[in-house]
Amino acid sequence: MAEDYYKILGVKRNASQEDIQKAYRKLAREHHPDMNPDDKSAKEKFQKIQQAYGVLNDPEKRESYNRYGDAFESVGGGQGWQSFHGGPQGFQDIDIGQIFGQAGGGGSSGGFEDILRQFTGGSAHRGRRQRTRVRGEDLHHALRIPFNTAIIGGQAQLSVRRPSGKTETITITIPPGAEDGGKMRLRGQGEPSPSGGPTGDLLITVHVAEHPYFRRRGKNLEVSVPVTLAEAALGAKIDVPTPKGEISLTVPPGTSSGKRLRLKGMGVPGKNGTGDLYAELQIMLPESIDDESAEMVRHFDQQHPLNPRSDLRW
Repeated sequence: MAEDYYKILGVKRNASQEDIQKAYRKLAREHHPDMNPDDKSAKEKFQKIQQAYGVLNDPEKRESYNRYGDAFESVGGGQGWQSFHGGPQGFQDIDIGQIFGQAGGGGSSGGFEDILRQFTGGSAHRGRRQRTRVRGEDLHHALRIPFNTAIIGGQAQLSVRRPSGKTETITITIPPGAEDGGKMRLRGQGEPSPSGGPTGDLLITVHVAEHPYFRRRGKNLEVSVPVTLAEAALGAKIDVPTPKGEISLTVPPGTSSGKRLRLKGMGVPGKNGTGDLYAELQIMLPESIDDESAEMVRHFDQQHPLNPRSDLRW
């Protein structure tokens, strides 16, 4: 049994045309194969979305579908539609220039002959040579961005050398939470077609530079925060930088080196929420201690005996 077109688009049967169009645009962006290169089922999902939209967005086809259900094509309401939308080509790949011909052109390069070639895969006149419009080549570039930009987003610039020898500077918007090794596609920014077809795309691989203090672990961030002996022993409030600005962090009394304090919602932003920031406290001591201070430390150690390596095992 075929899937319900209304369920595919996630709309009610009495949805308006505007609601159907909004639902289609949202789903098409989410399931487009180019946006999901690692999902082998993305193409099939995308084609189902297109097929459902092609029927429900057409008032006549929609009325026939509502009346006859899955059999609407054989009754007449959808007859002939399947060859335009349901085949392996898909209507998103139809070349508008081929359907209507080139402006001002004549002969076999436009009009009805091109329509026949587009939808039948053949030639209107076998004796005439079919004209092929080849898509331009994609360009591949690597882009290195700062750690901060990868976390909070921002803009970066990329220099692209064109076939003409001219170097073009392109400004790219980096989304918050960009990952090292992530891919970005800029449509129409690749090589031009040698035969008047569509221009290729610019494919960018993003590389994220390391930060001198912060580290990324999935959606979370980690940072080592130095504290003094007094701050660790007696407790204190210290200032810690975060992607959302500087905040005040409370150090509990009796804190040892290595203690991790969690700052909720201060990590890496993403589709499913923002991660956390973990501040690992490190006690810093002066390189040299005078005799009076050393005696005070010995006295403190005698007053508070502790065996910190009692659980240490091989």
